[in-house]
Amino acid sequence: MTITITLNTEQIHNLDLSPFKNIISPILNKGAIARSEQGLNFAINYQQDPQDPRELSEIPEVRLWFIRLDSCYPWLPFLLNWKEGELARYTAMLVPHQFHRSEGIQYNPEALEIFLMHKIFVLRDWLNKQNISSKSRLMSMSQMLGYDLTEEFFVSIPD
Repeated sequence: MTITITLNTEQIHNLDLSPFKNIISPILNKGAIARSEQGLNFAINYQQDPQDPRELSEIPEVRLWFIRLDSCYPWLPFLLNWKEGELARYTAMLVPHQFHRSEGIQYNPEALEIFLMHKIFVLRDWLNKQNISSKSRLMSMSQMLGYDLTEEFFVSIPD
């Protein structure tokens, strides 16, 4: 099931998370997290000058909204629609990067590694609390971001 959360300029400027909360609260209350895996998209309707060449992930106000969202819902990557690029876009909102027209997003390698490890630890604990198996999902997520985590890595993490 695909769910789209639409954001506008005013919500972004006000750091208003209600568009997300209005969608996620019923899912959490019904215990439907597993059924919502990789089904979340964002439609960002942010007004910018037509002459402004920046991507949304390069606009500080948009990034700040996503930083706030991530601080409240650090397990959100589990719900993002990876196949449609939402994980990459979400990561770009939180990780320093450069955008190249020909090569696409080039993340700062150290920042990306810190981001990924943080998400692996947060999601592993959160998924376990939801009684959702985590290892293969987290390995897939790391591959989406260019890392190959081994099964041994997960064995080394204490409960």
